[in-house]
Amino acid sequence: MKRFLPAQLKNLFRVLKPVEVEMTERPERRFIGLEQREGRRRDVHVRVAAQRADQAAREDAFAHTERALQQEGLAPAHTDAKAAGEVFGVIFAVRPELHMINKYAMSTFHKTDVAIVGAGPVGLFSVFECGMLGMRAHAIDALPEIGGQCSALYPEKPIYDIPGLPAVSAADLIASLETQAAAFEPVYSLGQTVLKLARAGEFWRLETSAGTVVEAKAVIIAAGAGAFGPNRPPLAGIDGYEGTSVFYMVRRRDAFAGRRIVIAGGGDSAVDWALSLSHVAAKIFVVHRRARFRAAPESVTQLHRLAEAGRIELVTPFQLKALEGDGSRLSGVRVVSMEGDERLIEADTLLPFFGLANDLGPVAQWGLSVERHHVTIDPATSETSVPGIFAAGDVAGYPGKLKLILTGFAEAARAAHSAYNLVYPGRALHFEYSTSKGLPGGPPGESGVQ
Repeated sequence: MKRFLPAQLKNLFRVLKPVEVEMTERPERRFIGLEQREGRRRDVHVRVAAQRADQAAREDAFAHTERALQQEGLAPAHTDAKAAGEVFGVIFAVRPELHMINKYAMSTFHKTDVAIVGAGPVGLFSVFECGMLGMRAHAIDALPEIGGQCSALYPEKPIYDIPGLPAVSAADLIASLETQAAAFEPVYSLGQTVLKLARAGEFWRLETSAGTVVEAKAVIIAAGAGAFGPNRPPLAGIDGYEGTSVFYMVRRRDAFAGRRIVIAGGGDSAVDWALSLSHVAAKIFVVHRRARFRAAPESVTQLHRLAEAGRIELVTPFQLKALEGDGSRLSGVRVVSMEGDERLIEADTLLPFFGLANDLGPVAQWGLSVERHHVTIDPATSETSVPGIFAAGDVAGYPGKLKLILTGFAEAARAAHSAYNLVYPGRALHFEYSTSKGLPGGPPGESGVQ
């Protein structure tokens, strides 16, 4: 099945006529079965977003655009796919299942109402909240795909504390948030970092590493934990094993089927992946320097239950000491107890989950009040120390904050409502519930978005 978009090439070529640009339908999403235990046995089926397929679909759209332009005599034969995309100023990536269009920015200058730094879950919800208030949004993210850490680090990891969803994979959550935001046709500038943020008259001017310039009346920083990377254990020669036997994230659970896996760490990530991988791995060893784990109580209970059943072996109190192997393929992991007793665990995979090293990066240079690597905000408005710049999600800090995705969602809503006064000065904001307001393209009488 294929869809076509009419592209109007005004003021760009000698011949001015509509061109039928062929857009191939995106590949179907891939499904996996993920079995979880929460006091009782049940199956939770989650979808994994095929991000590479999305990228391939966009590149395929470029190629079709190029051919269409050449056939109509509107572009030379040597025009490449990227240039063909730039002809339009934006790339149109069709979401067939939504019958909507998302815009991926290719031009270098944009004006919008609200610029959103970060396209993770909180950034995407910021887009939606701005849209519900009639404000256009342009999101910028350093990663090549939307989703932030959810997409980059643990797309298959189940999340249990989203209201109304007993369990949802990180990839599914991002897909739903993208669907929700798509109604307002946001613009995404991906794979680029915001390097500069400065005042330019009545606008804020953002400049990225790719040369993109965005001017907006308000800015919402939803950059998560900022730039992040795994905390690597200090083991000799570990870099040689990375990518073949040592991994700091699990993108596809089935890639670890049949493996003998050592999971190091005592937090939520270590415990959650031990539970999940126990269904596909040949053997799971969990190494922690304490007998007590810092994960959610119910998860810890499940961990001990699986250990009693022999499906997981708890190696406590021990810590990593050395790696055994040929320099690229692991054959064992040597651990040592607090008393100095050593043990060699025969394993072919090591998953160290010691958290992420976070860095605010350029955000720290924007003149905002920063405390303990977090941008300080007023929780009543989500505004930072600089008027007109707001923050939401993990990047934002204030006394008593709970670091939960749902907290970030609330901060995003607050930021959007606060930004409204800057985008529409002097215009009263009459609060309406979404049940009354509706969405663009909704049933007659239920769409209140202007």
